[in-house]
Amino acid sequence: MQVLVNGRIPVVAKLKNQTRNMFSISTFHQIMKGLPRSSFDQLVKKHKANKYCKGFGPWQHLLTMVYAQLSGAEGLRPLAAGFNRHLAHHYHLDARCIRRTTLADANERRSVAVFNETANWLITKLAGTLGREARDLTYLLDSTSITLKGREFERWTADNATRNTQGLKLHLLLDANSKIPLWQTMTAPNINDVLQARAVPLQAGALYVFDKGYCDYNWWHCIDEAQATFVTRFKSNANLVTDKELEIPQQARETVLADELLRFKHKTPGGKRHNAYEKLLRRVTVVRPGSSPLVFATNDLTSPALEIAQRYKERWGIELFFKWIKQHLRIKRFLGRSENAVRIQLLTALISYLLVELYRQQRWRKLTCWECLCIVRATLFQRPDTDISSYRRRRENANTMAKLQPSLF
Repeated sequence: MQVLVNGRIPVVAKLKNQTRNMFSISTFHQIMKGLPRSSFDQLVKKHKANKYCKGFGPWQHLLTMVYAQLSGAEGLRPLAAGFNRHLAHHYHLDARCIRRTTLADANERRSVAVFNETANWLITKLAGTLGREARDLTYLLDSTSITLKGREFERWTADNATRNTQGLKLHLLLDANSKIPLWQTMTAPNINDVLQARAVPLQAGALYVFDKGYCDYNWWHCIDEAQATFVTRFKSNANLVTDKELEIPQQARETVLADELLRFKHKTPGGKRHNAYEKLLRRVTVVRPGSSPLVFATNDLTSPALEIAQRYKERWGIELFFKWIKQHLRIKRFLGRSENAVRIQLLTALISYLLVELYRQQRWRKLTCWECLCIVRATLFQRPDTDISSYRRRRENANTMAKLQPSLF
């Protein structure tokens, strides 16, 4: 309650109110609110990541790398110059000016464990919000290669290179509806995708869609045992025995060529391997204009054949996600050439995407993630709430002055 002096609010009190109403945090600070400092400090303590750190600690390291992703900095010099320019915001971010040599040394020598745990913590947080809203649990599984070529990269990528890929491989489980990553890991390109797929957390009632690069009948058995379903493609050399041919509805006969229930012919395919999948499988053959038919495999024995084909078509969503992050985040040009620096930059790109998605859900739910990222980059160190408050105050003053001035006509 204000005390009036001669019917007016004292000037000092008015200035205090204006100062209190005008202060707000920057867009960058709002984004970093998605990762509570206390939670991050627990991860740092768990891995003892602050050991031997003096002025440039793990939190400052994370802030700098996320800033590099959100601002689009293409090198250490523009990154340091841009971040150091905003001194007025460093106090509230618990940051300080950086030096490019210090950042380069940190990227090369510090463990990636904290960044990996941070990404997983944010994934868990987003998955919690997803669980309250999701109606259709459709998950897409795939991997993408990060090509790394050059003299400095050759030192650690040459030994693990394949015929088509040299660099690293990012494995991802993506929610088909919200485009939110639910699981991630990085490996060398010569690591088989199936080996990493076995670490994917399986959820009862969910549908997993993946291509035939994940053809492992024992892993398919694990999905079935977890009371989940999958849609994938058979390889051409799959040895199968037809148990029953299902009737194809009239409206689907132009698209679906065959719909069958079948079993694997051998329990021991060879090489002392054992095939644990002994239940019925379903094979749906669909027309593909201009090419050979598509042959889908699934343990869903009840859904219509056209729905099975549509489910596999949704797998294209993860390909678009990989294309999106490669186009809009900094994972093509790297701030360091060591394996450690590359992994940290890839993880901070994923962390930045997750933080922007959290920010979008809180303030810009009607916008796409790309539109939200454009707004973030344009207003990274602006104070949005202060700008809105100042605009409203100017409008109120203008309206007040208009009422007080007499009309000229």
